[in-house]
This record gives sequence, C-alpha cells and structure tokens, in this order.
Amino acid sequence: MDIKFNKNEDGNKLLLSEMKRRLEIVKLGGGKKRIEKLHSKGKLTARERIDYLIDKKSRFLEIGAFVGDGMYEEHGGCPSGGVVIGIGYVSGKQCVIVANDATVKAGAWFPITGKKNLRAQEIAMENHLPIIYLVDSAGIYLPLQDEIFADKEHFGRIFRNNAKMSAMGITQISAIMGSCVAGGAYLPIMSDEALIVNKTGTIFLAGSFLVKSAIGEEIDNETLGGATTTTEVSGVVDYKVESDEEALDTIKRIFSKIGDHLTAGYNRIEPAEPKEDPKEIYGILPEKRETPYDALEIIKRLVDESKFDEYKAGYGKTMICGYARIEGWAVGIVANQRTVVKTKSNEMQFGGVIYSDSADKAAHFIMNCNQKRIPLVFMHDVTGFMVGSRSENGGIIKDGAKMVNAMANSIVPKFSIVVGNSYGAGNYAMCGKAYDPALMIAWPSAKIAVMSGAAAAKTLLQIQVATLKAKGEKVSQEEQDKLYNTIEQRYTSQTSPYHAASRLWVDAIIDPLETRKVISMGIEAANHNAERKEYKTGVIRA
Repeated sequence: MDIKFNKNEDGNKLLLSEMKRRLEIVKLGGGKKRIEKLHSKGKLTARERIDYLIDKKSRFLEIGAFVGDGMYEEHGGCPSGGVVIGIGYVSGKQCVIVANDATVKAGAWFPITGKKNLRAQEIAMENHLPIIYLVDSAGIYLPLQDEIFADKEHFGRIFRNNAKMSAMGITQISAIMGSCVAGGAYLPIMSDEALIVNKTGTIFLAGSFLVKSAIGEEIDNETLGGATTTTEVSGVVDYKVESDEEALDTIKRIFSKIGDHLTAGYNRIEPAEPKEDPKEIYGILPEKRETPYDALEIIKRLVDESKFDEYKAGYGKTMICGYARIEGWAVGIVANQRTVVKTKSNEMQFGGVIYSDSADKAAHFIMNCNQKRIPLVFMHDVTGFMVGSRSENGGIIKDGAKMVNAMANSIVPKFSIVVGNSYGAGNYAMCGKAYDPALMIAWPSAKIAVMSGAAAAKTLLQIQVATLKAKGEKVSQEEQDKLYNTIEQRYTSQTSPYHAASRLWVDAIIDPLETRKVISMGIEAANHNAERKEYKTGVIRA
C-alpha cells in the first residue's frame, strides 16, 4: 500500500473512532445515575428492553441515534431525542421498534422526539412492517409545547398514523412499561394489543394531581390507572404482566403467531461476499473531500463478488450507473464519479460534478430500474451541477430536471448513501431526504449543505463587504480575513454529518462496512409491501 492509501486509511479510521466515541455517550441517555435509578425500580432501559426483545444474534438497525445532538442544551439536552427506534427481528419477523428513554426527562416528548417517532411510523407504513411500542413517557415536554402540540407533523399525527396503520392491516403492539399520560395514552390503546407492567406501568388521560385540581377527587396514580384497574376494571389494557421481561416475552409469543406476508418480489439469490476487501474503502476514500478518487473501486468493495455491470460506461463519465447485487439482492447503483475524465472531444470534466450527459444517462438508467423493479442505491459525492455559459446553452437545467423527474417518481425503493459531499441541487438529484429515500445513511466522511464551507464563506464575504462599502465603510484585509474565518467555521460545522443526523436529515451515520447490511435490511423491509404501482414520470422535456 502507498503512503496516500495509508494516510487516507488513518484519516477515515479517526472519523470512525470519533463516531463510536460519540455513540457511546449517546447510549448513556440521561446518564449513569438515571440509569441506576431506573434499575432500582426493577425497570430496564430503552436499549436493554430492545436487546432483550430482539432475536439473539440477529441484526438491529438503529435509526436516529444522533437525533437531538447539540440541540436543546438550555433544557439539559435530549440524547437520541429521548426515544430509541430501529428495525429488528422478533420471533423471526422483521419489525420496527420504538422505545421511550425514561432516563431523558422521564421520556418526555421534545419537538425532535415527535419527528423521530413519525419517522419510525413512516418506515412501518411504507414497508408494511409490524411495529412495537415500548411506552415509558411523561408526555409532551411542556416548556416547548408550542413546537410539538398543534401542527400537522406534531404529536397528534402519531395517533392519526395509529389509525391509518390499523386500517392498512399493519400489526401494532404496545407495552406500557412506565408512565403513559394525557394524549400519549391513545398510542397504546389505538394499537391492536396492549400490555401493562404491574406496579410500574400507569395509563390515564390525567394523573392524580391534575384530577384533584380539576374535580377535587383524591386518588393515587396506581388506583387511577395502574395494571389492576386497566385490565380488571376498565378493560382498557389486554394483558397484565409482572415485569419488563415478562412483557417482552409476551410480545415475542404474540409475534411468533403472525402470518407470513406477501412480497413485492424483488429479486434475490444466494448472497456472496465482495472479492475485493471492503476494509480497503478506508484507504481509497480520500482524507480530504476535494481530492479525486475512482468511485468504481468503492463500489467493487460493496457488491457481491465485486461484480458490477456498468451501464453506458463510455458516456456521461461523471456519473456511474450499473447493476449489481448486495447480499444477494439485485440493485441498480447510481454513483457520482470523482475522477477527472475526458470526453471523446477531449473536453475535461471535473469529478463530482453532474454534467448534461451524466444527468441524461442517470435518468435513463433510473427508468430502466423501475421498468425491471430493481431497487436503486444512490451514492453521493457530488458538488452540484456544472455551471457556466456552455452548460446553460447545452441545457443543463433541462437534463437535470429529467433526472430529478425520473428519480422522484420512482416506484422502487431508493436508498441514499452519503459517501462524501452532498451539495446543492446535487443532493436533490441524488435522492436527498426531500425525495423519500427508504433509508438515507451517511458515512463519517459525509458533508451535506448548499455548498462547501469555503465556497459559502467566499460568497457571503463578498456580499457583506459589498454592503459595507456601499455604506461608505472601509474593510481592511485583516478584517476581511477575520470575517471569512468566522463565516467559514460556522458554515462548516453545519455541513457535518452530525448536524444532519441530529435533525434527522439522515437516518443514521454508519461505518462504511455496515453499508451492505443497511441496504439488505432495507430491501428486505421494502419487500413486505406487495402493492404494485405503475411507473409514470409525467412531462419530460426532450
């Protein structure tokens, strides 16, 4: 291996180490003391509940681990948004699991908590996956109620989705393992079946303090809405259990009896490992985001037997399109090529930039994948579309629109992997979050923004200097440099994958070696939805 490879490897492994360090902090939730307090009550933490519930030695894909990162600091923070969600396997059935983290503000709902819960339900609804709710929440976080209560995508949308999923025939099971109050009480009761843990689980529209202030009645929470009351008096809950473990074992037995699902029919054969070593990705992917590299070498280390059937290899060279398999599943891959290439007319094309011919090729390939019902994988390392008079005269907007149209109307599942840069309209064309990817995943090397920090700083600096000069104010070079550095630092921090993950612009940040697992689990989930749709693109300009 050469020096450049070793330097890249060191840089990417440092990024990976930082990701793992941050993840360990996130997994502590509200901290060790609160975990100990939970244990003293005989309760498991959210992640312990999930570990106990899922099949042993099975895969689990956590969604939104970094949600809330760096947010709500004035309120004490909200690690993982106060809820743990993911895709796992229970009694052999793939499902979505949602577990409130009672160590974070007693499991209260922050605005980002609502967004994360809705994402879990969205995944279940899109893929017709059963969903399990492990409820332990104090309800809406009152200091921020105006950001979580009344709007379309706020708290109430959860219960609307409960009703919609029930009508769709999607199994929903809830276990009340702690507090379940106010509007939040509707979630387990709108599920197909509900369990409650004796002495620790309670469910009611209003707790004892509110009852006393509202109607003057003196009553304790256990009598008001504990396990005995809700299973033997009101009949609101279906099963009374004595511990967290018994609740989870009961869910396992219920799930073991769920019938098999119809499939969408996505093609799969016996999985095979890549022939090229996936660990070499660390050395191939440049340490610096502006450095060119051959994206084909990354692809070869992600696909089965390192076999890739490239589509229109000699045309539109800044975009790689082709067919492959990932863990046996047939996929169509659309990837930005980062090498500098030459066209037949000896014109140089910059890597990571989408040109007219690249967009045209990608649009046609996306249509082919929809025609064949082959799931799509988009690998982002894009700075945007080519600009300038030659590109504008050549119809870059028209060709870009063609690609966006073909991608946006796709009826096959789409998976977005942000390998490196994902800037501007390039993010959109490569199936950014706004275009409903089944899963959107970032590597630790990812950068997501309108443009790079340096480019944004230069642009904003020019505007600010021009504004000051228009007012008759002189700006020295030293002042310009200081202003540039301030803008660049602020903007660069916003391009971080953690900034994106904290706001759920991406579903997860993962080790590149986990990419095959994520795509495979994602296609397996999508295969649950047997609904057949007709592929239509609408009007595309010639």
